[in-house]
Amino acid sequence: MQVGIVGYGVYIPKFRIKVHEIARVWNEDGETMAKGLGVSEVSVPDLDEDTTTIAVEAARNAIKQSGIDPRKIGALYVGSESHPYAVNPTASTVAEAISAGPGDFTCADLEFACKAGTAGIQMCMGMVAAGQIEYGVAIGSDCAQGRPGDALEYSASAGACALILGQKGIIAEIEGTYSYSTDTPDFFRREGENFPSHGSRFTGKPAYFRHVLNGATGLMTKLGLTVEDFDYACFHSPNGKFPIIAANTLKIPFEKVEPSLVVRAIGNTYSASAMLSMARLLDICEPDQRILMVAYGSGAGSDAFSLKTTDLLLEKRDQVPKVDDYVNNKVYIDYAIYAKHRGKILDMT
Repeated sequence: MQVGIVGYGVYIPKFRIKVHEIARVWNEDGETMAKGLGVSEVSVPDLDEDTTTIAVEAARNAIKQSGIDPRKIGALYVGSESHPYAVNPTASTVAEAISAGPGDFTCADLEFACKAGTAGIQMCMGMVAAGQIEYGVAIGSDCAQGRPGDALEYSASAGACALILGQKGIIAEIEGTYSYSTDTPDFFRREGENFPSHGSRFTGKPAYFRHVLNGATGLMTKLGLTVEDFDYACFHSPNGKFPIIAANTLKIPFEKVEPSLVVRAIGNTYSASAMLSMARLLDICEPDQRILMVAYGSGAGSDAFSLKTTDLLLEKRDQVPKVDDYVNNKVYIDYAIYAKHRGKILDMT
């Protein structure tokens, strides 16, 4: 039997800071920064929100949409670059919060930069297909870090997407997956450091584009598909420009990519980025439409997927908040409050 998505859920914090506000603090031209990145504002977690809490919210939405008994979940994986603890799993907390487990149940935290969540999808696919579990949950969740004044600060944001994988009640079949991985050091954060560093000249062509393009073309070759076979496409979005360039290189029309560009309104959600973009497409897709999703993680690697929607999508998707519901629910804050929320200044109260 085919493995596919049984339910999906998202969560995006309501607080926002405009790129112009960040630029004002660092004496940069806000218009130039926003235009150059293709990002107008970024989501910011509340003081009591972190990678775990937003993963829980996304997972609860996915459970509600799927209609499954969470006790039938046999595996849960949380991919992130910002797990709250170096030692103490995010996944077990999320599992407890959604009433998954504890018997005959496995969970773990995953790390592979921004594709850690999609690695969880592949792990769940394998276990479901092998008959080891009935349902698996893969979550991409991040409260992304950016050093004050660094280019990353203008796009680093927060969000989560959870997918439930199974073989019954599928809303989108996963027709196949393909991964492409190399040792390309474009982005990294050492243990104990608060903020990541980036390898500048490695970031574009050698890293993102090499892996995303090879992932996409490898998947299409593997499945015998062409660009024309896909109704929509979405990519990991470190900014609003890279996914458009990748689509142009693959000769994918802009109108097939434009609906997925959540990054423009909320920034780069790291491990949730490609998954949130895919969720946005599921929010608007009709049955029997095909989606190309390519996630990218620094270090570096890509995971590409072909998804085909079913009639059940229309029955299930209105039961929980959609991506746009969270995008449009926002409260703006200034840089001082943003810095407090992100732990960049101390709270002395």
